[in-house]
Amino acid sequence: MGQGVWGALLVGNLKTNPAIPWCAPVMAIVLWLFWQYLGGKGWPRSTSKARHSYLRANRVPGIVLTWALVAGVLSIVSLAGLWIVLFQLVKMSPNFLDDFSNYPALTAALVIVMASLVSPVTEEAAFRGYCQSILEREFTGTTAILISTIFFTAAHVVHGLVWPKLLVYFLVGVVFGVTAYLTKSTLPALPVHIIGDVTFFVGVWPHDAARKFVWDTGSDPWFWIHLAQTVTFAALAILSFLKLSKVSESLLQVPSTN
Repeated sequence: MGQGVWGALLVGNLKTNPAIPWCAPVMAIVLWLFWQYLGGKGWPRSTSKARHSYLRANRVPGIVLTWALVAGVLSIVSLAGLWIVLFQLVKMSPNFLDDFSNYPALTAALVIVMASLVSPVTEEAAFRGYCQSILEREFTGTTAILISTIFFTAAHVVHGLVWPKLLVYFLVGVVFGVTAYLTKSTLPALPVHIIGDVTFFVGVWPHDAARKFVWDTGSDPWFWIHLAQTVTFAALAILSFLKLSKVSESLLQVPSTN
């Protein structure tokens, strides 16, 4: 729903007056109201406590937040490398991005910034907040993370029903799902999700169409660099999540996911 509102505002803005990026501040207000309501504010008061619990926008100790950010950012670096490697191994269409080169710089910048906020806020609230928090009450942590991640992956089939893309989205969902479970909060994953979106919007997706298919041209040094990036940062991310698990267990009494 949140992303649908953003899409309507963006299209309306670009078709009417692209020189004035009014869609960004309007969407910022929508996102604030969205988060406030899902967090328990507003009517009906009878659902306030439940909404607050489902969103679980809980503050976490500084050391827990630090390790969550470290683990998340390392994961993003690894997954960006994996995406690039897969694009050189499997032929698939790049994700569509609007060409903002013909729009004013301010409009392009604000649109990219807001687009990098809309998905994290709406998706963390939906999948790691309401969805996963409800699932955790009925299933083990591992099962809850798996189910919420499947829903998250299914929501991205609009980018193409091809296994390499879905694999990356699935792993992204696991990263955010584990973060939410270990920290008992949707807040630590938000900045990581934003960093991830900016990384892919600006540094990865715009170059996908020009990537060389290794089965046709052979591998170049950059292919091996990105492969090493994927493996190295994945290992560092796993170690960081293990540290996050220990810190969270001692400070937040987080049970095992099994």
